[in-house]
Amino acid sequence: MTDPTPAATSDRVEAETVEAVVRQQLTKALGGRRGMGEAAVPTILFTASWLTLRDLNLALTISIGAALVLLAIRLVQRSTVQFVVNALFGIGIGWYFVYRSAAAGGSEQDQALAYFLPGILYNGGYAIVLAFTCLIGWPLVGFMVGSITGDPTAWHSDRQIVKLCSRLTWLLVAPCIVRVAVQAPIWLAGTSGSIDPDAAVAALGVLKIVLGWPLQLAALGSMVWLLSRNRTPVAPDAAPA
Repeated sequence: MTDPTPAATSDRVEAETVEAVVRQQLTKALGGRRGMGEAAVPTILFTASWLTLRDLNLALTISIGAALVLLAIRLVQRSTVQFVVNALFGIGIGWYFVYRSAAAGGSEQDQALAYFLPGILYNGGYAIVLAFTCLIGWPLVGFMVGSITGDPTAWHSDRQIVKLCSRLTWLLVAPCIVRVAVQAPIWLAGTSGSIDPDAAVAALGVLKIVLGWPLQLAALGSMVWLLSRNRTPVAPDAAPA
């Protein structure tokens, strides 16, 4: 039998490394450029509509309508609707917070600010959960590896893999911490009246986009750099490349 070509050998090694597995899983989780765009468009439209039209219900309707159009396109193309559904779910949660604010007698500015609260809470909770998995020695990224190998916990027996997965998980935590650290004070200031509520809504809308996929891409770039440095075998007893 002839020896495999360098290209074939390289492909085989990539398929057997933790780094390759994590790259593949992260790409699936984010949905690529299209998935990130589908998540950003409704927020952009909501913020722009509110600031220009001053009609909260119309702003919500426009953002939901845009998400439904994106959903219809996905259905026609018979491609995954996961990322559009995620966007719709986020809008739904935001609408619920707006509804609760209105029920409590909040002004339209208060209601608009309420729309951004779920995102801040989500990032805070997500950061806490991911950080906790690292602190107890079971980083979340490790389970991505386990989902490929078929054994969700076997990776934990290899210290090298645990260390790598911990570093990658902390890189996922970082954007969440930045978002909360920047957005939460603005939300609190707008709610308390320390700054103009409209200015707070505008700032939060811009920051939600700027600190959304661009910050995520920066984190992923750091992860790609880290992943490109080593080739850690998926199986603990696999021979290194």
